[in-house]
Amino acid sequence: MSEERQKPSTSFSLNRLEPELVSRLAAARSGDQLEFGRLTEPHRHELQVHCYRLLGSLHEAEDLVQETMLRAWRRLDTFEGRASFRAWLYKIATNACLDALDKRRRRSLPMSTRPPADPHQPLDPPLSDSAWLEPLPNDLVAAADENPEARYTLRESVTLAFLAALQTLPPRQRAVLILRDVLDWRASETANCLELTVSAVNSALHRARVTLAKHYHGQGQKAVQPSLDEPTGALLSRYLHAWEAADVDALVGLLKEDAALAMPPIPSWYRGREAIRLILLAIPFAGAATGRWRLLATRANSQPALALYQQDEAHGATYRGVGLQVLTIDGDLVSAVTVFMNPDLLPRFGLPMTLSFF
Repeated sequence: MSEERQKPSTSFSLNRLEPELVSRLAAARSGDQLEFGRLTEPHRHELQVHCYRLLGSLHEAEDLVQETMLRAWRRLDTFEGRASFRAWLYKIATNACLDALDKRRRRSLPMSTRPPADPHQPLDPPLSDSAWLEPLPNDLVAAADENPEARYTLRESVTLAFLAALQTLPPRQRAVLILRDVLDWRASETANCLELTVSAVNSALHRARVTLAKHYHGQGQKAVQPSLDEPTGALLSRYLHAWEAADVDALVGLLKEDAALAMPPIPSWYRGREAIRLILLAIPFAGAATGRWRLLATRANSQPALALYQQDEAHGATYRGVGLQVLTIDGDLVSAVTVFMNPDLLPRFGLPMTLSFF
């Protein structure tokens, strides 16, 4: 920690905490950064997922978790043990995110912002990356705590459908709903975290639930794929091979009749098999497309995902990363394909930027 920490308060009392935690706190408050790390690092991944839900951005969530750690280091003397150390970190993280949201526009997906485009018309020009939700590596989901009593499970709460609906809420309502309905905090705990009254929390939660119900109808719950069963694995294998073979008819045959295709940062998106077929033929599979693409399977947002690589025209055996496709599976077909056109996402998923075939 490069930030200088405030001097500890002599009125500090931690009688209700475990002796090991008290010892580590004392050492950290005396300037021991190693002990501070031992206190905070076990919570880093779940805080990152929490910030991601609030912000809709992986890289912003990483920044805000780092900001949380800096604030916790500077304010360690203010922790009095009235709530758990974990809850104290969540309070800092939540308020850091709310501060950030005061200065930033909300993120979304193309399907949430405009009607479907006409595949016979040119694509709309790309918008800033800051306008769009970002995908989340599944290893972060697996590392965070699941609460079976919550209204929304951990895995459902990071699906693209749930996140897109969540971003329609004002920031403070968003925070209340996450704390109450995803983390299953009590109203009093949420009130303490947000420095509100319990009645204000209950009111905000009611408004948030009403708004969320207008934008979310359980699509995320259907999209969750905790593990790949045999039918889903077979579907993904057929999808991958159809894409690599530039077999548009086979690819479209794996889609639901009303499937959606989006390609942020391009705001244009397409609804239905025929519209998607036309746009695939016009853009990714235009011309002699066989062998143009290679895909690697991964997982994002509790959903199947595929890293997308395009052949380098100057070096035919090399394929360069283009982005990440996140698939929504509904039964035995694909109901939505969201192609995040950003190669910088690939290292965050532990994937290479290039593939070589010799």
